[in-house]
Amino acid sequence: MSSSKSHATLRYTSMRASIFLACLLVTALLGHFGIIPVVGATGFVFLVLLAGLISAPISYVVLSKQRDEMSAQVVTKVASMRSRASQRISEQNAEEDAADDAARAQAISVSEAAPAQQS
Repeated sequence: MSSSKSHATLRYTSMRASIFLACLLVTALLGHFGIIPVVGATGFVFLVLLAGLISAPISYVVLSKQRDEMSAQVVTKVASMRSRASQRISEQNAEEDAADDAARAQAISVSEAAPAQQS
């Protein structure tokens, strides 16, 4: 994985937060100058929601490349984890099979030795 894609999730998240904060700043300025009516704490909540509503489609369009890189990074990581888990399960199954075979072999040798002792 190249170094430009190694921190794709961090880059996407920070850019998304930056877009939201820029939208929040713009809505706060519009509220401060009276273009958007703001009254008390409810007005501030309205500005935050408005900033989120504005930043979502902007992020969707502007950050499509970063989102694709992040998605590829996540898919690669999940595939790697799945492969390691599958390998561990195969190793555990092989160990269990070996233990079962050893127990069966011991049981057969004990059962074969028991009739010989009774004679």
